[in-house]
Amino acid sequence: MSRIIAIANQKGGVGKTTTSVNLASALGSMQKRVLLIDLDPQGNATMGCGIDKNEAELTGFDLLVEDTPVAEIAQASAANNCDILPANADLTAAEVELMAMDEREQKLKQALIPARETYDYILIDCPPSLNILTLNAFVASDSVLVPIQCEYYALEGLSALLETIDGVREAVNPELEIEGLLRTMYDGRNNLGVEVSAQLIEHFGEQVFRTIVPRNVRLAEAPSHGVSIVGYDKTSRGALAYLALAGEIIRRRAQRSDRTTTRNTEDAQPEESPSDSSQASENQIESVNG
Repeated sequence: MSRIIAIANQKGGVGKTTTSVNLASALGSMQKRVLLIDLDPQGNATMGCGIDKNEAELTGFDLLVEDTPVAEIAQASAANNCDILPANADLTAAEVELMAMDEREQKLKQALIPARETYDYILIDCPPSLNILTLNAFVASDSVLVPIQCEYYALEGLSALLETIDGVREAVNPELEIEGLLRTMYDGRNNLGVEVSAQLIEHFGEQVFRTIVPRNVRLAEAPSHGVSIVGYDKTSRGALAYLALAGEIIRRRAQRSDRTTTRNTEDAQPEESPSDSSQASENQIESVNG
């Protein structure tokens, strides 16, 4: 069963699409089966994967409005180690069509049910606004990854996004969680950037990824060549950052799975006698202390 991650921030210019394309490629380079869904009518993720959005015969419009299966729309992007479900301006028309449909916020979730058996990770590049397309992404996803540029207005925009995620969790997707907050375009020589980074860690703790994506010229050049930074310059600082992020996401998923397995095992076990419980606590303390 795949993990579906929406990559979203209502503020533009924070590295959302850059993160979507490069994380998909990094995960693919680690032998994971990855589908990248471009849900932004601008189609930048599509172009960044080397596909001309204006020549795409089938797009997210067909997925959401015409009920065309993912398998018929997704295109292989061998250079980027993933499949891409393209987008173009037709998605703007999809927004209008969705507003007239019943259960319109569930369309993407239903469409991705078969694909969950095909891929290890499904990444969704959301538009830079909280519209019906973004809502569909949140309802369909297991988690939301939030790229954040360490600048003055970063926390203000983040608050609105987190409120939206809370609303979706309460109304339609109680399992939705924060995958993590990713600091992007980071420059350690900038005092403001350092301060904002510290504030994020203070407020959100372990929800902030350890990985930091630096400002990097090679990272900015890669989209014009239609390849990810992993394919363009695997030794660059940008590539190393996204490979590290992919590794961090894989480890977090494994840890999450281990915790779930442990909880299920504990729930299935009979109650311990007081002496057994005391002995187990002592063993745990000894284990922690080494």
